[in-house]
Amino acid sequence: MVPVKGTPEAKSRLGDLPDRGGLADAFALDTVAALLDTPLIGQVFVVTAEEAIAARLAELGAVIVPEVRLDPTDQGDQGDQRGPLNAAIRQGTDAARAAFPGRGIAVVTGDLPALTVADVEAALGLAAAHPLSMVADEEGTGTTALLALAGVPFSPRFGLGSRAAHEAAGHVPLGLPPTASIRRDVDTVDNLAEALQRGVGVHTSALVAGTSVAPGVAAEAPRQIGP
Repeated sequence: MVPVKGTPEAKSRLGDLPDRGGLADAFALDTVAALLDTPLIGQVFVVTAEEAIAARLAELGAVIVPEVRLDPTDQGDQGDQRGPLNAAIRQGTDAARAAFPGRGIAVVTGDLPALTVADVEAALGLAAAHPLSMVADEEGTGTTALLALAGVPFSPRFGLGSRAAHEAAGHVPLGLPPTASIRRDVDTVDNLAEALQRGVGVHTSALVAGTSVAPGVAAEAPRQIGP
C-alpha cells in the first residue's frame, strides 16, 4: 500500500527545483511500478486524493483508494498516530486488508524512484520472520516501509523520528544494507542526486532528462524494473 500526496506543494524540501510536483508524481510512479513488478506482491493499493496522479497509477495497474482528508486543523504526523498522512495510510491498509484478509501487508512510501524488485523481495523475505517489521531510511531515523503479517494489527507512526516510534510499537528493523534501494527515499536535492547516480525508473528518468534538476549530476539511462 502506497500513500501518494500528489499536490503541488509535495516535496517542499527539494527547494527551488522546477516542477517539484511533477518529480513527486514521477517518484510515485516508479515506486509503484517496481512493486507491481515484484512477483511476491499480490496487489498494490494507492491511497490519494488527487485524481490526476490516481489515473496514471491506475493505468499501471494499481488499485486506487480515494483519500478522505482530515480536518485541516489536525496536522500532527509528529511520530504519532495523528495527522493526514497516517490517516490516509489507515484508509489504504483497511481497503487492502479487506480485499486480501489472508495476506501480509507492506506500507511503502511513494518516494523511492530507484526502487528495485530485488530489494523489495529481499525486504519481504526478511519480513516473513517477524509479525511486525520495518525498513529504516538510509539515514536511519525515518521509515520507508512498514510491514505486518496477515491479521497482525498495527498503527502507522510516520513523521519526524518515525523509526524510533515504529520500533517502540514493536516493528523490527530489517537487516538491509544502507545502500539498498528501498532505503533511499528522496526528500532533498542531495537525495535526488544520489538516486540518479544509482539509476532511477523510467518516469523519473524521463522527467529529468535534459534538465538540471540536480546540479552536476546526470541521470543514468532509465532502469528497467522487471526481470
